[in-house]
Parts: sequence; C-alpha cells; structure tokens
Amino acid sequence: LFFATLLKQRDPAAEVVVFERNRSDDTFGFGVVFSDATLARIHEADPVLLRGLQDQGRHWDDIEVRLKGDRLRVGGNGMAAISRKTLLQLLQDRAREVGVDLRFEAEVPGLRALDGYDVVVGSDGANSRVREELAAELEPSFDEATAKFIWFGTPYMFEGLTFVHKQSPYGTFAVHGYPISADVSTFIVETDEATWQAAGLDEFDTTQPPGPSDEKTRAFLEDLFADEIDGQGLLVNNSRWANFRTRRARTWHAGNVAILGDAAHTAHFSVGSGTKMAMEDAIELARALTEHDDLETALRAYESAARPSVEKIQGSARPSLSWWEHFGRYHEAFEPTQFAFHFMSRSIGRDKIARRDPGFIAEVDAHWRARHGAEPRHTPMALGDVHFSKRVVDLVEEGSGPSLECAGTRLELASTVPGRGPWGLWFEAPETESGLPTAIERLRGYLATAPAAVVVHGGTALTRVLVAEQARLVEGVPAAVVEAEPDADRVTTLLLSGRADLVAVPAVARERAHA
Repeated sequence: LFFATLLKQRDPAAEVVVFERNRSDDTFGFGVVFSDATLARIHEADPVLLRGLQDQGRHWDDIEVRLKGDRLRVGGNGMAAISRKTLLQLLQDRAREVGVDLRFEAEVPGLRALDGYDVVVGSDGANSRVREELAAELEPSFDEATAKFIWFGTPYMFEGLTFVHKQSPYGTFAVHGYPISADVSTFIVETDEATWQAAGLDEFDTTQPPGPSDEKTRAFLEDLFADEIDGQGLLVNNSRWANFRTRRARTWHAGNVAILGDAAHTAHFSVGSGTKMAMEDAIELARALTEHDDLETALRAYESAARPSVEKIQGSARPSLSWWEHFGRYHEAFEPTQFAFHFMSRSIGRDKIARRDPGFIAEVDAHWRARHGAEPRHTPMALGDVHFSKRVVDLVEEGSGPSLECAGTRLELASTVPGRGPWGLWFEAPETESGLPTAIERLRGYLATAPAAVVVHGGTALTRVLVAEQARLVEGVPAAVVEAEPDADRVTTLLLSGRADLVAVPAVARERAHA
C-alpha cells in the first residue's frame, strides 16, 4: 500500500494496482512500533503515518523492565505505536486518494497471471509465494530461532514498551507489552522450547489455515500474568506459537519482479523494525523506478540503496534475538538492576545508554560499586590462588604458551590440563551460533579438569560472549573474553552486564582498553 501510494504520487500517469488476497479489514497481529529515530524518512516521503500517529497512535519515552517484583525504567527511548488495523485503513485511504486501484479478496494464483504488467512487486509477507516461485533466482534463506513466541492483545494499558518476566512451575516466560490505541496493548510472550513443552503448550495444530487461536495457551498465560495486567485477560487474533525466522535473499529482484518487506528480509521484532524496513524499501523502490528508464538498472538501484540499512538492522537484531533465546538464565543469575542493564546493552553499549538516560547508568554504576567497592575495570578478581588487581588483563601469547598477566601476576592458559598449579582453559568459540551446542559439550568435558577460569577466544563477538556466559552463569566457572580491538566502552559494558568476569586484551590493543 505504501509503495503503491508513493509510486502513484511520483508518476500520476502510471496504472498502479494492488492485489490483496484478504478482505480490506483483515489483519493478523495487533500493533506496529516505530522508534522516533526511524520516522523521519517515512514522514518525508508521505505524511500518512505521521498524521495517523498524531491522531490515533501512542507515544512513550521510557522502557520499563519488570523482574522479581521490581520495576526499572530507562528513558531516552522515544517510540510510537499504532494499531495495525488502523494503519492499514489509513494506508488504504491514502492510496485511494492518489488514484491507486485496490482489489481485495483477489487471489493471484501465480506470477503468470500478472504477465501483462510492466513491474510486479511481491510484498506478500514472510511466507511469500512470490519469493518461493522465484527461489532459483532470488536464492532465499532463513535462520530459525530456538525461542517460541505468541502474539496477543490485552485491554490492560501499558504506559510504554514494557518487558515483564515471570517464573512459572515449568520455566520462565517473558512479555513484550506496549500500548497501540486508547484501549488495547500488544502482548507478545516468549519462552524456550523446553519450558513450552513442559507446560503442555505444544498441542495446538499450527499447520491449520490462519484464523483459529490457541485457547489453551491463552488461559495459561492469563493466569500466569494476571497480576501484571490486573486480571484483564488477553485478546486473540490468529494467536499461535511460532519460532521466529530471520529471512534473507541473495537478490531482491528477478526479471520484472521485485520483492520488498518481509518477503525479502526479516529482523526479530524485539528491535521493532519490520514495518520500518518495509516502508523504507517502498521509498527506495518508488524512487528507483521513477528515476531510471531501464528496469534492470532501476531494480539494481533499489536494492543497492535499501540493502545496507536492512543488513545493519539484521546485524543488530541478532544479539537481541539471542538474548531472548537465553533470558531464562539471566532471570536466574541477575538481580533486577544488572538484569535491566544486560537487557538494554544486548545491542548497544553503556555510553549510548548513558546518553539516553544518565540516571539509569548512575544507578547501574552505583550498584556495581556497592557490591565490589571499585569501578568495573579496576575491581580485583580472584581465580583460585591467582589474584588480579583489576578486570582488564593482558593476554600474552609468547614463550611456553598463552597467559593472562596483570601487575606481575600470571595465569597460564592451556587447551588441555597442564599438570601444574592454577591454570586457565584456553577455549576457542565457534565461528557461528550453529556450532554452539558442540562447543558447549566440549566445554563441559574440559571443565571436569577443574580450571580456575575459562578464557574464550576466536569465534565472533556474540559466540565468545555466549560461551563465556555458559561457563560463568550455567557451569559456575569464571570466564574471560578475549577482545582483540576493544575500547573502554566495550570493556565496561561486558563487565557491568555480567557477560564476562574479565576482559583479556592482546598487547597491541592495550591502550584503548585501559584508557
């Protein structure tokens, strides 16, 4: 709808037709969220969203984290939300206003049915038929998350984006809640698969066509979260459990067909960018088609302009998605202040959070000092009989093998038992998350030999942290993360959040880390 409107505005003589398989008022889900920082380009292209948010949307500045009876707020996170159904109606009205031909309940059996059109745009969602019909040319792929999620609404009015974490007899459940209108909030629930199965929530047949909702899950979650939503209950709309899929495609066009939005790419909803990415795709595609006479040149220009932003968002969404795959361990390990910081820093560092809300970071810093008596990087650390005077230590890789050193104190590292004195396990993280199960199995085998610490190197920034968290939070062994090119913000964030006990820095990077 947004693309059709933009194209018709830029080229009033063009015939622009939208085929929609559903009715005009059908929608699945509840709300759409935009951060303040992402709205400017959309507003500039067309004011329909701005007017809708002003007249019928909700805006907030704080993120609230609820855990173990505490409620912590982090400011500087301006966001706006609107009901999905309201947004669709506004987009339909705007499209008609500029002369787009909207055809509802119009099933397109395949691309051959559209042979008479100069350009075909597949904007048919994450389960795109257009993408699959052109799979050989587009080369789509996806990664499936291990966490389970389900989408509800509730008449309970959250004040802003709120994350609620609750322990059940079966494991931990978490909610993303936020207001989308004057009387409804979105209520997304996540949990891990083991908890989901233990609670008996795996009985609903998710293969049936859209429509029916999982009533057993609704009843279970209404009871579990009753005190958090004042017993107001949950609203259903095709509400059923799923695993999020991060979708990509090698290219977003083939012949005279282009794909955009979820058909081309997805990013986990915890970063709130799906609709934003789709609308930015629409802006670039409309611009490219009206600025270039040659269709292939236009579609290449569209993809070149839109892809970098999408890949950046998908990159930042991966650590966020990973957080939701492991939040049960964080719920158990951290008290509320550190938990909230760990959550907020899943994709950004301490300094950026401090610019948004200095008061929250002051509270996080004060909490660390109250527990440890010093600033994070200058807090002493004991690894068995080895005592380091601070948490940022040198990684020395010379002589008989690697070691951690700080102010004359040394801990030798080995990938097998060295057979003498206190030692640290020198452990390589996998290059991809798919290698984590095997790596964790190896780690557990090595830990039976009782190293004083695990020092994690190699892999990626995310896999190093996930291995370190497995060691320190699950296995109970202190962990150091090797950072080849750290800065003070990265180091402090790792320590404050509890992602690592120590940060090991090779000699070439010492100055930045110790600054």
